[in-house]
Amino acid sequence: MVSIYFSVLLAISICVLIYMAQKSYENIDIYYWTIAILIPVVILGYWLKSKVTTPEAAKVTFAFIYLDSTVMLTVMLFSMLRFIGVKVKSWIKVFVYGISMTHIFMIWLCVDNDLYYKKMTLIDTGMGTATKMESGPLKIYHWIYLGIMLLAILAVVIVALLKRGTYSRKSLALYTALTASGLMLYGIETFVDVDFSNLPLLYMIADVVIALEYDRSHTHDISSLISQDKKSHGARGYIAIDLNGRFLSCNAKTYDFLPELEEQIVDERITKAQEAAAIIYSLIDEFRRGRGHEKILNKDGKAFKFEITEFSVRKDGKVQGYLIDIRDVTEEQHMLEIIQDYNDNLNEEVTKKTENIKNIQERVVLGLANMVENRDDNTGGHVKRTSDIVKYIVEEMIRQGVHKFDSVFATDVIRAAPMHDLGKITIDNAILLKPGRFTDEEYEIMKTHSVKSGEIVNIILKNVEEDHFAEVAFNVARFHHERWDGRGYPEGLVGEMIPLEARIMAVADVYDALVSKRCYKEAMDFERAADIMIEGMGTQFDPNMLSVFIGCRAKLEKYYS
Repeated sequence: MVSIYFSVLLAISICVLIYMAQKSYENIDIYYWTIAILIPVVILGYWLKSKVTTPEAAKVTFAFIYLDSTVMLTVMLFSMLRFIGVKVKSWIKVFVYGISMTHIFMIWLCVDNDLYYKKMTLIDTGMGTATKMESGPLKIYHWIYLGIMLLAILAVVIVALLKRGTYSRKSLALYTALTASGLMLYGIETFVDVDFSNLPLLYMIADVVIALEYDRSHTHDISSLISQDKKSHGARGYIAIDLNGRFLSCNAKTYDFLPELEEQIVDERITKAQEAAAIIYSLIDEFRRGRGHEKILNKDGKAFKFEITEFSVRKDGKVQGYLIDIRDVTEEQHMLEIIQDYNDNLNEEVTKKTENIKNIQERVVLGLANMVENRDDNTGGHVKRTSDIVKYIVEEMIRQGVHKFDSVFATDVIRAAPMHDLGKITIDNAILLKPGRFTDEEYEIMKTHSVKSGEIVNIILKNVEEDHFAEVAFNVARFHHERWDGRGYPEGLVGEMIPLEARIMAVADVYDALVSKRCYKEAMDFERAADIMIEGMGTQFDPNMLSVFIGCRAKLEKYYS
């Protein structure tokens, strides 16, 4: 009956071993695997002891069973030390393991003599074979060894409670409880002299608990979360945070950036490094929302970049938390600031040069326009006046929301207005200065000025000015004599085929011609000029300009007064 009980425990421990083998972790915890392998071997010893029929065979089974209080207990001690971050020198490990293995060899060598067990009696209890033993002289070494290990484990617990460090208090408490339970149960059973030990059940439970805890323990081991590529970046710090925002682990380099984390408690939210916590938690929040994966922390004259990725140590790849990569980017930031300053200065210089170029261009344009006006007695001051009228018209269009456009277009139209008649510089003086009506042939020549104006604008602005302004200026110059009804020139465009900027210029050009004095006519009164303008809306001018003209009529008349 007892042998069946032990065989079930043995089967479970083997299943746990197989389960853990399926995890396929990149980083193997050698301490856990040693324990996971020893537990089935020890339980196997208990199972065999319940089946033996001779004292000699029973002594052989004890050679397996005693692996728990020697090698396995030593492994547990070093595992706890590693867990709380205490580095043990290799020679100390070799020495302690040597003592535990010597203890085992001593038991094995005493199978055929009475030095370890003076007497061993087998009792058939009906449930299995129970073993009663009388200790030999060498058994005292076993109790000494257990006493030393017990003191060592107590010392580890005390150090863990006093030591600052990033380790899980919950996991430490769990492993300490399992180890203490094993030692306590072993002592009770030794002095009470029970027939069958319950230690195999405790070992099996410990095996299952550690297996279930194995995933979580990997999240507390930063080396398990960092890829080989990242491990090569020794100058970087790494912090692991679980999905609930609790601190899991970090590497030693992190303390160079954030020394406060040496006092941070594992499995709790970051509270010690408040500046870093603000960065980390806001970064996690933005990462979850898909808004970014990095932030900069400026601290003590240095700049640290925090970059976030998800991590998982599970075979199914299910996300278990976030890995924060920290690196010093002080020099990078300094270089960026230098580059930014240089770019700012460069942009400032470019802006100044651009303004200078624009001023030069405007002076050239106005100079050419003045040359045209100086040749044409009929249009003195026309360039200045039409530029001002265009400005009034554009402002009224914006106010009324007619032909909605942006401020860039508005500025371009106003700037382009002085260029509309530049082509007149190519017209012969005999025609340009003629005081009377043109003949049909002269009128055809005169009409070519709009085409020439467009060509001159292209020569002045192409590859120098921004494309949007060059296009507006060209359209103003070439098409300002087009009519809404298609009877204009040079191309006879109809309606909205005419660029908007040219339609605006046409209103300003004609209105100025009506109310201004020319050598061949007197200035027309405002009332008559307004009637002609209003009458031309829908034939000569864009009908949408009617409300605009009416809206700014008073301002125009005041201007010409």
